[in-house]
Amino acid sequence: MRMRALITAGLVGLSVLATQAAASGQSAADPLGEKQWGLAQLRATDAWATSTGAGQIIAVVDTGVDLGHPDLAPKLVPGATFAGCGDRPTPCGNGDWRGADGVGQPTDVHGTHVAGIAAAVAGNGIGIAGVAPDARIMPIKALENGSGTFADIGAGVRYAADHGANVVNLSLGAQPGTQLLTLLGLTRETKDAIAYAREKGVVVVASAGNETAPLCDTPAWESGALCVAATDADELHSTYSNLALKLDTKAVSAPGGASSRGCDDDVWSTVPRGAGSSKCGQADYDSFAGTSMAAPQVAGVAALLGAQGRNADGIEKALMTTARTPLVGLRGVFNPVYGYGVVDAAAAVQQPL
Repeated sequence: MRMRALITAGLVGLSVLATQAAASGQSAADPLGEKQWGLAQLRATDAWATSTGAGQIIAVVDTGVDLGHPDLAPKLVPGATFAGCGDRPTPCGNGDWRGADGVGQPTDVHGTHVAGIAAAVAGNGIGIAGVAPDARIMPIKALENGSGTFADIGAGVRYAADHGANVVNLSLGAQPGTQLLTLLGLTRETKDAIAYAREKGVVVVASAGNETAPLCDTPAWESGALCVAATDADELHSTYSNLALKLDTKAVSAPGGASSRGCDDDVWSTVPRGAGSSKCGQADYDSFAGTSMAAPQVAGVAALLGAQGRNADGIEKALMTTARTPLVGLRGVFNPVYGYGVVDAAAAVQQPL
């Protein structure tokens, strides 16, 4: 059984602009900041006066990260590679997206994109800003060519928990129906690793899935993980996103993009240098959509909260109780579409410690 990165296909056009603007002061320092409508939807920049995530480490368990990307390199802590190791002992590398064989697969740009959303450098005159601009990134390569085993992903989560990560981001998932296998104990590696991380005080954030299914995919389904569904620039539930349903109801929503409009209606972030698509017109950045893009937004906010000295329970409580349901304006009230609502960073960091 394998899991795969959760990203939608078919980014189209350049003509549609996001309906929400990023904070006006950000764009000069981060040229693509004006395209980061997700930061405005999260009210992340409003939260930065209180916390920027300093001292927190976000482990990105994914396809690896471009270790030399200028918007990420200053933020990196040592990482590890578990996928593609063959017969060699693991870990067999340092989390570089190119893997143990030194070859970067086209689908493996995913982890670099996820890492940038969570914690890219802010105010450096290039690219974008991450949700937690002073948090650090631990690159863990548990997927090769866009997919990986439960065993490799579980090993990556355990490595993160044992090497100082405060937050683990899992922008990946198995096919709908696989939840039954974990419920029956037929596959345990990732489930047990999430429980292990949670026992060590690590917040685990995971993507809901992109199949328009009623339940969060595993590993977001597991009780130790916070499931994240996706919203578009209008704060509507993204059409591809799974619903925010799981047994323990630990679920929220965050910006993931539309997938069916244009580049600026999806989520801009870092990609390995030179890997940007011609559609969106940037060499080192690109715009993707998916619950993969929603999860690191929440991981970033979790780092903002962790930097205030909150424990894992306190972080989850602040995220869920302050999240807002679009249109009706309710906060901290669960519903099957948005979970507890769209995460509100500015409100969350103001919650009592």
